[in-house]
Amino acid sequence: MVSTSTVIMFFLMYANTFDADHLFWSETRFWMMFVMGAMMMVVMLLFMWGMYKDRTKNLIILGVGAIVFALALWLVRSQTTVDDEEYMAAMIPHHSIAIMTSERASIKDPRVRKLAHDIILAQRREIAQMKYLIADIEENGVRTEERLPEGIETPRAAPPSPAPELLETSENGAGQ
Repeated sequence: MVSTSTVIMFFLMYANTFDADHLFWSETRFWMMFVMGAMMMVVMLLFMWGMYKDRTKNLIILGVGAIVFALALWLVRSQTTVDDEEYMAAMIPHHSIAIMTSERASIKDPRVRKLAHDIILAQRREIAQMKYLIADIEENGVRTEERLPEGIETPRAAPPSPAPELLETSENGAGQ
């Protein structure tokens, strides 16, 4: 029962994807399926402790659930097993969710509607870029700085988040 529910949860994580063209394998969602399944196993057993009369069997099930939960959560949070293509394949459905919620939400405030419109445009652009990069990596392999096509600069590192100057502004009450 837990195994079946766990597999179903994996597919349900794609239910809020905007477009079928945005359905890509996601290793992150795969590990998240085990996080949810292991937690469900622990919670169900705790509610139905009497299901197995053997206390040792119950403790083994709890232990396995806790170990699977901890390992899968570490894999989700660390992203250790996620490479370039897997990162983008996971981000495409994520961006698709942003498109769906931005398009379908009942937004009244014109400022929020503009923000939603800008999000839709940005997410569509980034999905197209990720699809292009996935295809390029599959065809040409992972690029290095030395192997970048001519005219493409190496991206600069993103600033730390949240931006310290924004934190200072909000803490001092500036801009109000």
